Amino acid sequence: MKQAVQVTILGQQYMVKSAAPPEEIRKVADFVNDRLEEVAKASKTVDSLNAAVLALLNVSGSYLRLSEQSPTDQQIEERIRHLLVRLEQACPEPAADGTKKNSQEDIGHDLPSGLRKTDLCSEI
Repeated sequence: MKQAVQVTILGQQYMVKSAAPPEEIRKVADFVNDRLEEVAKASKTVDSLNAAVLALLNVSGSYLRLSEQSPTDQQIEERIRHLLVRLEQACPEPAADGTKKNSQEDIGHDLPSGLRKTDLCSEI
């Protein structure tokens, strides 16, 4: 259900209707107000439209840089799949005769210091 929340940005009051919690709306409004004030002080501009455009450019640039640096869901899933394959290779399931299937002695040589292969392969 949408709620109306009153916020003040650059001395102007706005009524914002949103399904988001009022605290979140106020937090966003405070962020926007802070960015606008930073731009206004730095550029000595009094025109609120120019300040808004410059602040939007600054925030958009920051957002785009962060989104390019952050891994995508697909990249994260691929990394998890890769780690699962390595874990399965390092901890093969026992064969019916009790021996280890696909045993590879060299797996685990690049484990972090203090971590042993047996620490990873203990039964749950």
